[in-house]
Amino acid sequence: MGYSARYHAASLAAVFFALAIGILVGSQVGGDVLDNTRKDLESSLTGDLDDARGQIDDLETEISQADNFGTSVFPALTENQLAGMRIGLVGLGSLPDGVSDSVGDALAPTGGKLAAVGVVREPPDTKALSGDLAGTGLARLNRNNSALERYGRTAGRQMISGGRVLAATQSELLSQSSGQFGGLDGLIIYREESDELEGEAAQQSRRLNRSLISGAESTFARVVGVEEVGTDPSSVAYFNDNGLTSIDNLDQPAGKVSLVYALGGAEGSFGVKDGSERLFPELIRQPSGSGNQRKQG
Repeated sequence: MGYSARYHAASLAAVFFALAIGILVGSQVGGDVLDNTRKDLESSLTGDLDDARGQIDDLETEISQADNFGTSVFPALTENQLAGMRIGLVGLGSLPDGVSDSVGDALAPTGGKLAAVGVVREPPDTKALSGDLAGTGLARLNRNNSALERYGRTAGRQMISGGRVLAATQSELLSQSSGQFGGLDGLIIYREESDELEGEAAQQSRRLNRSLISGAESTFARVVGVEEVGTDPSSVAYFNDNGLTSIDNLDQPAGKVSLVYALGGAEGSFGVKDGSERLFPELIRQPSGSGNQRKQG
């Protein structure tokens, strides 16, 4: 037993001694190997990085050329396509300047006019809306979901056609507005998902927004949902669920073309994101926009 213990101890000592020798030798010989390996790896990674940068430069050049081409042909594709049409733009909760600018750029050659712009308040001020509607069947919308939905459909319809309910509540419904709603031939909807609303406030906003869209959709006006390439999460599925034609690349020339043709009658989901059916509508068929087909309400 004593022999075995001494033998085991000697074996362990030999192992540790061998490891020590290996470390000493490795620090001399292996150091050179590791250094060479490190240099080879650095050289390989530097080459890969240079290749990636070159590919990025090439892609940026191609994108710039495509944008320049799109910008140059855009007027020819859209000139006077919406002549005489009055268009509204509404943001659900927010409306970035870039979106407004892109819509303005899209409409510039078309002969159409951006006649009204507004941002729907989130969450809705149901108490103030109820006060504005005192004495009507919608006055209890702050305590009645059905009344809130009826109000939303009425207000959405009157954004297109005009009416007393919207006139009485516009300052409470919209946190910002300019121009004149009513008498519109088309309505552009922008939506960006908000993570700040919770509980009842979030539910009321969703209920009102869907009702506004439903009301606008019940008219003969074209209602189109838009967003930018960088909008994340995307609202394409939301627009599709609400029966809207959608454009997810409004900030690109192709998206502006799609918007003009959608306001003129093209239907579908256009853009570059998942859920879109194609880049843009058929361009052979000329949109036949007309400001004379509005349902009064």
